[in-house]
Amino acid sequence: MNQTITCPTCQGKDQGFYVCPKCKGTKTITEWVAEPPPKTNELPSMWDLVRKDMADRDTFGRQKYGTPLQPFNGRNALKDAYEEVLDLAVYLRQAIYEKEGK
Repeated sequence: MNQTITCPTCQGKDQGFYVCPKCKGTKTITEWVAEPPPKTNELPSMWDLVRKDMADRDTFGRQKYGTPLQPFNGRNALKDAYEEVLDLAVYLRQAIYEKEGK
């Protein structure tokens, strides 16, 4: 990246480094450079797809466990979520391997 940007911490100019050379600020370039506004297209809304996926998962869970997910259900939500994140990491690594071959 050769774009000159202004460090939000010290207002110094940066030539595309990941750390501002003037103040050693820790913000990454992606935090400093604003993303362009999204372009409208004819594809579906991601929010609509996520809401549908969530509704489908709720239906699946109710059928599998006979109850909706509720607080104080006897399970450790942090442990369950952590295990799901581990599964996600494995699926992401699989996708990277399949795409890049390594």
